[in-house]
Amino acid sequence: MIRELHPGEWPELLKEMNDPPKKLRLWGELPNPSNKLLAVVGSRKYTSYGREACESIIMGLSGYPITIVSGLAIGMDTVVHRAALNAGLQTIAIPGSGLSTKVLHPRSNHALAQEMVEAGGGLLSEYDDEMPAGVWAFPKRNRIMAGMCHATIVIEAGHKSGTLITSRLATEYNREVGAVPGPIYSSTSEGPHMLIRLGAALIRDAADVLELLGLKSGETGTLFDTNDLTDDEKVFINLLAEPCERDLLVRNSKFEISRASATLSLLEIKGLIAEELGEVRKTF
Repeated sequence: MIRELHPGEWPELLKEMNDPPKKLRLWGELPNPSNKLLAVVGSRKYTSYGREACESIIMGLSGYPITIVSGLAIGMDTVVHRAALNAGLQTIAIPGSGLSTKVLHPRSNHALAQEMVEAGGGLLSEYDDEMPAGVWAFPKRNRIMAGMCHATIVIEAGHKSGTLITSRLATEYNREVGAVPGPIYSSTSEGPHMLIRLGAALIRDAADVLELLGLKSGETGTLFDTNDLTDDEKVFINLLAEPCERDLLVRNSKFEISRASATLSLLEIKGLIAEELGEVRKTF
C-alpha cells in the first residue's frame, strides 16, 4: 500500500537538505533508522567488470547495518538492488516516476520492486502516485538519493553520465563520495577516475565502503530477528554455539545432504555464517 509520509518520518538526513522534497510517498518500508544509508549508482550500459565489482562489494557488506539505495533504473541500478537482495540487505529505490504500478518506471523492473518490498525494503517518491517518468524527473530524484544517504559510490559512468549528478549533489550536501576504479581504456571508467582525481575515496572492496561509512569490519550489529529465520535455519544457528566442521554440522542436523547444503548456502548469503579454516561459524 502506498502512503504519504509525515515529515517526522522522513530519513533523518533529508531534513538537512536546503532543497528537500515537499512531500514523500512510500511503498513498503522506510530505511532502518539504525542503518547507514549507502547510495550505489552507475551506468545504464555497464560491463561485466562493473557488474562483478558491484556484486562482490555489496555481498561483502552482508550482515552489516547498511541499507542500499539506488534508482531502480535499467542498468547498474538493477544490478545494485538485485545484489542487495541476494546479500540479505535492505534496499530502497527512488524511481523517477510515481509509485503506482501503472506508471512505475521502468516497467521491466516491476517484479524487482515487488521483491524489494516483500523483503522489507521500499520505494520512495516525491511525485504523485500516477505521474509518469520524464527526463526532467531523474535529476530531481538524484538529489533525494544523495541527500538521504551517508555516502554515495559510483560504479562505472561515462565522463558526461547523469550518474555523476548524484555524486556532485552528495558533495554539495557534505556527504561522503567514493568511486570504483575500472580499466583505463574503458569509457565507463572515465567518470569514476575523474571523481577519484577530484578527491573521492577509492573503493576496491567492501572494507573500503565500511571505512567510508565509519563502520568497523567485523562489527555487524543486529540486523535480524531470529524469529524471521526458517525452522531449518534455526536448527543450524542453534548448532553453531561453537564453530564446527561442515560435515559434522550436517550430520548433527540430521537433514538430508541436499536440504542441509541449501540451508547453509542461504545462511551464507544472508551473512549469518561463514566458513574459515575448515570450520563453519556464526558471524554475529
